[in-house]
Parts: sequence; C-alpha cells; structure tokens
Amino acid sequence: MTTRRRDWPLLTGLIALSALPTLGSALRVAALAGGAEVTPANERFFAAPVPVLLHIAAAVTFSLLGAFQFAPGFRQRHRAWHRRAGRALVGCGLVVAASGWWMNATYPLPPGDGPLLMVLRYLFAAGMFVAVAAGFVAVRRRRLSQHRAWMMRGYAIAQGAGTQGVLLSTWALAVGPTTELSRALLMGAAWTLNLLVAEWLIRRRRPNPVAATRPATLAATG
Repeated sequence: MTTRRRDWPLLTGLIALSALPTLGSALRVAALAGGAEVTPANERFFAAPVPVLLHIAAAVTFSLLGAFQFAPGFRQRHRAWHRRAGRALVGCGLVVAASGWWMNATYPLPPGDGPLLMVLRYLFAAGMFVAVAAGFVAVRRRRLSQHRAWMMRGYAIAQGAGTQGVLLSTWALAVGPTTELSRALLMGAAWTLNLLVAEWLIRRRRPNPVAATRPATLAATG
C-alpha cells in the first residue's frame, strides 16, 4: 500500500467526524443571516452574533484543513503547503478556543445546559488554547515531536463537537432525551475520549531523531 493510500482512511475519518458540526454550523449561519425565528435556544446568538460567527469560521477551517496536517503522506509531499497552512491553523485554533471561552462567559445558558457543562467548556477551551500555543512555541524552537504532540491534543479537543454529536445521537436513540447532567457528562466524555485517543497515538509513535531536527517539516514558522 502506498503512503498516499494509507492517508485516505485517516482523512476520511477526520473529515467525516467534522461533517456533523460543519453542517450544524452552516445551518446556524443561515439562520442568523436569514432572520430565523428567535427562540430560547438561539436568542443569545442573535443578541451577539460576532463571537459565534468567528467561532464557526475558525472551527470549520481548523477541523477540515487540520485533517490534512496529520496525513503523513500528504504532509511529506506538500511540505511548503504544510508550513503555510500551519500558520493559519494556529491562528484558527486560538480563535476557536478564545471565542469558545468568551461565549461561555458572556452568553446566557441555553435550555438543557447547566453549571457542570459550563465548567467543562471553560476547562477544555483553556486546554485547547494552551495546546495550540504550546505547539506554536515548540515549532518555533524546532522541537517537532513536541509540536506534533501539542497540535494533536489541540485538534482532539476541537474535534470534540463531532464526537459529541455521535455520543448524543446514540444516547437519544438508545435511552431518550438527555437531562442536564447526562448531557454534560456525555459532552465531557467526548472531549476526554478524543484526548485519550490522541495521547495513545502520541505515545505509540516512535521518536524520529532525523525528523525532529528537519526544518522542512515545520507546520508553522515565522
């Protein structure tokens, strides 16, 4: 199997995981642009649309474009693209985390959410910001293995929305509507599951001393 063929399962899986939140984001933007009916579930977005629009644009870009950063064959064949895209993705990742934190702090809680979910959103938004920032600092210092590890963690948190969609849909089919507590626990479990998978992938990857000092593979440079 060629490197190019080995990329496709990974790319397909990551893009598929992004599909549900991307569709939801598109519907959210359409509702805001089209003047949809204001309800208790969406009134916070109509009252202050800029943070959510920034969050959506950055999150969709980070999830979809970021998938190609983790495909080894694609990354090796398109190193210049990998560097240019990496710069944009660092910015997008920081915007996703910062806007998520801001919305959590300023928007009123919608029906079905509660204090536990608010705390979890604070924690994971902060975790994503730290991970992306640490990934940027690592690549600036030519510490590529650390860079990849931190960016994988940040990406795992960003992809939490996709995993949340899977878990919440499965729960709804198997059990029924979520309660405030079960919704918070399921969403927290999704972020945690993604991070556990990322950590497993990081630890099973053997260090490559040559790659660790090769500037050509940098994802973000100044």
